[in-house]
Amino acid sequence: MKSLQHIALRVGFPFLLALGILWWMYRDTDWQMVLTCVGHDMDWGWMAVSLFFGVLPQVFRALRWRMALLPLGESARRRVCVDAIFLSYASSLVVPRIGEVTRCATLKRYDGISFARSFGTVVSERMVDSLLLLLLSVGAFAWQLPVFLHFLHTTGAGVSEIAGRFTGTGYIVTGICLFSLLAMVLGLLGRARMTGAVGGVFRKLWEGFTSLRRISGLPLYLCYSAGIWAGYFLHFYFALFCFEATSHINISEALLIFCVGSFAVLVPTPNGAGPWHFAVKTMLVLYGVAETPAVLVALVVHTVQTALVVLLGACGWGDLLLIGRPLPTDKA
Repeated sequence: MKSLQHIALRVGFPFLLALGILWWMYRDTDWQMVLTCVGHDMDWGWMAVSLFFGVLPQVFRALRWRMALLPLGESARRRVCVDAIFLSYASSLVVPRIGEVTRCATLKRYDGISFARSFGTVVSERMVDSLLLLLLSVGAFAWQLPVFLHFLHTTGAGVSEIAGRFTGTGYIVTGICLFSLLAMVLGLLGRARMTGAVGGVFRKLWEGFTSLRRISGLPLYLCYSAGIWAGYFLHFYFALFCFEATSHINISEALLIFCVGSFAVLVPTPNGAGPWHFAVKTMLVLYGVAETPAVLVALVVHTVQTALVVLLGACGWGDLLLIGRPLPTDKA
């Protein structure tokens, strides 16, 4: 019974949180206007460019993952690694944060790769990704800080005026998101403490970090890592050119919006649905985009990007069914 309740909470709460935030944001939306925007006003040429950079980071992630496995004596097929990454992103739409387990289980099933070893490499790459996101965010904020200071000096506006753009409900949504993120972290730590696994978790983190030294071609590994985040950003940045209301957003502004949205995705909802919309809409409004088009842009961009994740997941699953398990000499 407890396990069923845990599963219901783990799956149900993220969906309810996402649906609640989305309902609040889009409760007064003119859906005919949305259809008109998608069908006539939106530049799908820019969206095609954006979608290309949505696929590229997943491929880079697969190639980087395969590199990390080689020093451990595990040789997975590139094709299987790519399919496993595609499938992991799609599975996280159903159960948030399940993607890491899914991709390791996929390599175990199709290439006989040790689950524990592959999961250890996932720990190390998450550490690298977290560091890169932090550095990217600090850089984006530093890049935009002179702009904010100039704006405040020129207009005479203060922090209170900027904060005043938030509605009371906006503060409530922000609080709920932060509380959900904190509850998720505390829940993980609580389960680890109950099982006596806290020390083991930190040991695995350290082992995962030090394992990077054994990677052959570390510069290439770091290039893949940089390429992943460059691709993520360009996936978002080029999507802004699809809409007249956001086509004026420059690259430094887009980078800060992207970083804020990336932190919002940490809130445990499917593909960041809800928190991501709210964060991106809020940042667009701060940069002068009217609230109605800002809300619309967030909805369309996230929907198209989520559809891409579903499509790639389906392709990965279908390809795995086609190639099947390898012969002993097939892994290369």
